[in-house]
Amino acid sequence: MDYWSWIALRAVEGIGPVMFRRLLERFDTPDHVLSADPDDLATVRGITPQIVEAIAAPACRSFAEAECRRIEASGVRLLTFLDAEFPRRLFEIGDPPPLLYVRGMIPAWEPAIAVVGSRRATREGLKAAERLSSELAAVGVLVVSGLARGIDTAAHRGALAGGGPTVAVLGCGVDIDYPPENRQLAQQIAGHGCIISEFPMGTQPLAEHFPRRNRIISGLSRGVLVVEAVEKSGSLITARYALDQGREVMAVPGLISTAACRGSNRLIKEGAQLVDCVDDILGATRIGTPDQTLPLFHQQLVAPRCNLTPREAAVYELVALGPRHLDEITQALELTPGEVSAMVLGLELKGMLSQLPGSYYSLP
Repeated sequence: MDYWSWIALRAVEGIGPVMFRRLLERFDTPDHVLSADPDDLATVRGITPQIVEAIAAPACRSFAEAECRRIEASGVRLLTFLDAEFPRRLFEIGDPPPLLYVRGMIPAWEPAIAVVGSRRATREGLKAAERLSSELAAVGVLVVSGLARGIDTAAHRGALAGGGPTVAVLGCGVDIDYPPENRQLAQQIAGHGCIISEFPMGTQPLAEHFPRRNRIISGLSRGVLVVEAVEKSGSLITARYALDQGREVMAVPGLISTAACRGSNRLIKEGAQLVDCVDDILGATRIGTPDQTLPLFHQQLVAPRCNLTPREAAVYELVALGPRHLDEITQALELTPGEVSAMVLGLELKGMLSQLPGSYYSLP
């Protein structure tokens, strides 16, 4: 796939993940968006005259050309949400990133657990994060974290020690060593898993990037385990994202006198699963039960999606969340009934959708 147009469209100021998807559902490909008539672009819900003007401007095209050169020189790989190797669980969140920059080897994304916590962790917290992550990796669970100081670092080290891959999600470009003392650890992660980011090459680790990073950490995972967190922390933001995304939230209890544990202890008081061993994690997230063989986006079902148009993919992803009526699909995607009817028929012929009584559609 030629990623130039994807990079160019994503670089347009004002086009975030939701608007990007909306434009592709209307115009099918980034190339078509970039060459679309301004009057046609203006019909897309939420688009502004400033965005229409920016799409036509040369700035995004120049950026894409330079970015392609940087990617090629660094050995980084791009995944779009149309690629078969794109993590399916990210389609369950409200604003999946259109692009992921990947440094390293793409792992099997399922099953995955996020392990996050304080940057200024206690010795006991670091030991707990490393031990639990090692035990998760040993039973085939992918450990996801953010490569930050403290608990994140312990989680990655534990996963590697347990013989499993691990994924680090960054709030900067994948070519930026942050924090700098984790440079060697990042190399080890890339050798046994991968480092990913939705941010372009060279993006610096600005504070406003990390909440966006956190939604991907939770989105990749079946559940989020918080090992120590102060009362106001990024880990609690990740936990809130997990709740919004329907993920399990878990926490390791800590001393009530320790400030680093107040946020994680509060999560338990508010209903998070208390965890003191790896079996607690596996039980809470139903890993190892028969349900594990039927994740929401099963690889056998998703594999043919690389041949779908963005509109067909949007229909498929909506129906994958549960049976949908034809009218509901039409309203959700803001398409005409004729367009939706043609797409569901095409998906039926490909064996990817089944029609139910009453004009409802489901996965086969």
